[in-house]
Amino acid sequence: MSTGLTPTRGQVERTLAQRIQALYREYLGHQPSKVTCQLSDQNLVILLENAITQPEQLLTQAGRQELAKQVHSDLGNVIEPKIKELIEEILQVSVLDLLSDTTLETGLSGFIVLLTDTPNIRSNASSSKIRKRNSSHKSEGQKS
Repeated sequence: MSTGLTPTRGQVERTLAQRIQALYREYLGHQPSKVTCQLSDQNLVILLENAITQPEQLLTQAGRQELAKQVHSDLGNVIEPKIKELIEEILQVSVLDLLSDTTLETGLSGFIVLLTDTPNIRSNASSSKIRKRNSSHKSEGQKS
């Protein structure tokens, strides 16, 4: 996103996903296998796959679900403010609220983020139309 242009929705979503993965790796020593971000006006939905750390998995497998939930909750209390800061830094919009939930059995974590305003981004549709137009001009030129 270092270009002088306003980033597209897709670029912002990819940047958020990559930075959230890096944040988990840095602070928890564990990287979710996949992070998906979906930005829609003043809402951001984040889904993390394989978001459960090894100690949480071991506790769950040993039948200590309550302790695993407590450990996960404590880790969430530490990492959620960092996720909030990251979102605000990338989107340049304040976070109004951040809701989260995790299912230890599936390893899925999700965040619903409510923003104070709509981030300044270009729509993906306009950039894909430009790409299609440019590629059709190239293919016409190649046919001659």
